[in-house]
Amino acid sequence: MRGDTLAEGIAVKAPGRITRTLVRDLVEEIVLVSEAELEHAVGLLISIEKTVVEGAGAAGLAAILSDRERFRDRNVGLVLCGGNIDTRLLASVLARELARDGRLTQLAIDLADRPGQLAKVANILGEAGANIVEVYHQRVFSDLPAKGALLEVVIETRDRSHLEETVTKLKAAAFEVAVRTNPGGAR
Repeated sequence: MRGDTLAEGIAVKAPGRITRTLVRDLVEEIVLVSEAELEHAVGLLISIEKTVVEGAGAAGLAAILSDRERFRDRNVGLVLCGGNIDTRLLASVLARELARDGRLTQLAIDLADRPGQLAKVANILGEAGANIVEVYHQRVFSDLPAKGALLEVVIETRDRSHLEETVTKLKAAAFEVAVRTNPGGAR
């Protein structure tokens, strides 16, 4: 593996002597998973099972989720281990999972640089039932004309369909909106 990984506990250049013997004698196949699949597995274990595991401990679930057909209608046992995950890293994994699910989204909205535009967007978001998490209003460092402003707003919605409804309401009010929902790879 190149670079940093969520699965630090299994990211070794080569297995040790004992592990190499066990793998040679007992393992039929090794399945590789992506970082996004590891993050998804960690997120699912927390949100559904209320179980905290580190990336290496969620690798088995990530492997099953990466090839669901292979494991369909089979009894499968997973060893969930290792709660040695930094709380800031865990928070980041959970936030990225919310973004992948369409529940946490960054919108980039082009605004006319006039009084009341920011309030109008906030009102539309509030009426749509979206929660504003973060706001960044930029007049200088954008490609917009001098009488324009870029509004980047992070919102929380119930799910992807609620997000789509919210964006539709902004567009109906004549705002140009770009949606950013998928950090670090698709599922």
